[in-house]
Amino acid sequence: MRRGACSFLLAGRFHRLAWVEWGPEDGAPVLCVHGLTRNGRDFDALAQALAAQGRRVICPDLPGRGASDWLPDAALYQPPSYVVALAHLLARLEGPVDWVGTSLGGICGMLVAAGAGNPIRRLVLNDVGARIPAAALARIGAYLAAAPAVFADLTAVEAYLARVHAPFGPGTDFAHLARHSVRAVPGGLALHYDPAIAVPFAGPAVDADLSAVWALGTAPTLILRGASSDLLTAEDARAMAAKPGAVLHEVPGAGHAPSLMDPAQIQVLQGFLAES
Repeated sequence: MRRGACSFLLAGRFHRLAWVEWGPEDGAPVLCVHGLTRNGRDFDALAQALAAQGRRVICPDLPGRGASDWLPDAALYQPPSYVVALAHLLARLEGPVDWVGTSLGGICGMLVAAGAGNPIRRLVLNDVGARIPAAALARIGAYLAAAPAVFADLTAVEAYLARVHAPFGPGTDFAHLARHSVRAVPGGLALHYDPAIAVPFAGPAVDADLSAVWALGTAPTLILRGASSDLLTAEDARAMAAKPGAVLHEVPGAGHAPSLMDPAQIQVLQGFLAES
């Protein structure tokens, strides 16, 4: 594993975007982008498996998470800001990339894939799609608002993550997630993300309609859906799979969103990303 970082310009100042990467530096790149409260280390198991196939796998921490800079204004914690940051990383790669996006990372992938001349060769959307129900957004906002400010130790962090992310489903290594989800603060440990990421979720939730963005993308797309997901409904997933070049795979025993740590899930992604 290697660490990297670059600067990106947003709202009149430069910030640091950090990542970890795996595999040969000259391998065909795969960009793995995490969900709302998570970080790039979520993809360690997937990255190692893809690296073993000769792929270069880059797993960034979105702004406000992990080793990346926090943003000065909570209003900036929105997908367009993340795409600005990721565009600087894409410019460094200077060529085609495969994109694996979990939840928020998938929204960012759809936005990039909708742009003319974009570099995405193949796209994986992990439990996110063209419509996000208000009820799912309200649930996410509620657990963000209720997150403890300080944890006594890693055992407490692991128990918390296992509870709020139980829908991650089979194969999830919550001990691994806990180790890479914290920062030291007075009195114990805090979650690695800026609490201000919750601010955009304040107020009444409404359905999010990304259908126009989804329609613009042309890259072959694998839609992963947790079989009990409340964020990507079965009806919406089937409608998306009717688009040319899109295929749907449901993950049994998972909700929002499959952790991509389970060998069976990794095998599905390996097969899709290996296609020409």
